Amino acid sequence: MGLGKMRDMYRLQRDAKKVKKQLKSVHVEAEGRYVRVVTNAEQEVLSIEVVNQAPSHEELCTDIVDCINRCMKKAQAFAADKMKDVMGELGLSGS
Repeated sequence: MGLGKMRDMYRLQRDAKKVKKQLKSVHVEAEGRYVRVVTNAEQEVLSIEVVNQAPSHEELCTDIVDCINRCMKKAQAFAADKMKDVMGELGLSGS
């Protein structure tokens, strides 16, 4: 591996760590019929708040799962965009 490639790999690793740190501070939210879920872009659940009383335990649980899944998808998309920016800066975007 040439020196230029090694330097690019080091820079990619450094920039990826920086992006990972940034992802912790980005909050992603999804609200359902009964709950509001907040995660960070690192896909860690930060809070679950009941906003309306659900008619049943099952409906509440279903709403929680749905909101968490929507948050995770948003977080994944956000993280992918951030990493795509890093890869593009290094000319590794593949396009």
